[in-house]
Amino acid sequence: MTTQQITPANATEQIKQLYESAFPADEQIPWHDLMRLVEEMSLDFTAYYDGETFIGFTIVYPRPSFNWYWYFAVREELRGKGYGQQILTQLIEHYTGQSCVLDMESPNQVCENQVQRKQRHAFYLRNGFRDTHVYRSFGDIEMTVMMMGEGTFTQQDWDDIVGELKEHWWMN
Repeated sequence: MTTQQITPANATEQIKQLYESAFPADEQIPWHDLMRLVEEMSLDFTAYYDGETFIGFTIVYPRPSFNWYWYFAVREELRGKGYGQQILTQLIEHYTGQSCVLDMESPNQVCENQVQRKQRHAFYLRNGFRDTHVYRSFGDIEMTVMMMGEGTFTQQDWDDIVGELKEHWWMN
């Protein structure tokens, strides 16, 4: 698997389409705003390829105390083939020795995709993440925060991340 750092100059329509289809609208930042944030916040936006085939992407917000795995998507037709595992393994190796956090749709919230959420939660648990017991809601979506590495993650840490994001962008 090969990788390519994504910038506004080389972001393809295929990457944009995956971003817009893989995440609920409530969890998306408009694409043009996201591209601006990639530069302003020094986000680690990486696309993954198997040969010439685009597999998926990750967006990580590197921070001094922990790295926030912000977005992680694999093309729908390629899910279940081990690509997600390969990508996560590369991310973990890239950030070895550093704590990492991610937020995901809560597996405990009753919803249409609860089975998918439980599978995603189990995937992260198998790969060394643990529940932090920090929860947030965006509209009707309940999010849970998971962490890998040393330390803890608190509500204040969440508020700090949101504050940093608000310095660059916030929905009106």
